[in-house]
Amino acid sequence: MEKIVLSHFNQSIQAKKNSAQILAPQITSASKKIVRQLLNGHKVLSCGNGLAAALANIITESLLLQYKLERPGLPAISLNESGILTSICHKSGKSHVFSKQILALGQSGDLLIVFSAGTNPSNLIQAIQAAHDKSMEVIALTGQQDTDVSALLNSEDIELRIEHNDIHQISELQMLSIFCLCELIDKQLFGGEGS
Repeated sequence: MEKIVLSHFNQSIQAKKNSAQILAPQITSASKKIVRQLLNGHKVLSCGNGLAAALANIITESLLLQYKLERPGLPAISLNESGILTSICHKSGKSHVFSKQILALGQSGDLLIVFSAGTNPSNLIQAIQAAHDKSMEVIALTGQQDTDVSALLNSEDIELRIEHNDIHQISELQMLSIFCLCELIDKQLFGGEGS
């Protein structure tokens, strides 16, 4: 049994090592984009399915409340509120659960952060299209199999692609990417070591 645990830890360590050099410049660019949009009076919308929905909630909570630094809240909305999702699913179908909210809440200059773990879900594809229709930029945290999501991104968008097929490894690296993003955002907006 302990061998299984050790194997999981070793796989996690290796996945992080393999991704660090590739993701570091992309995470830095994404943090600068988020800071620029926030300083220009815009907000961050986020969404994802399954485990990725939890990640969307984590980044929203970290921006809206705080990450490590006690500071004023930043304008962020998770599109994963269950009551809204079930209502939209009932009336419009699952593929529109995020796009309907983006069309209603999003404004030109706002930023959409999309989390996907390699499943190319139609609702995230619709969300990206709706964001582009509203002249919003997109940051997509994706897995290796998210080719349809990747294909929708334009030159203004940023993709943080985890080159892995395992949904749990992808989610773990996306969580780490969130923490890095939040720390960089706080340092750029509120100063501190490394700003």
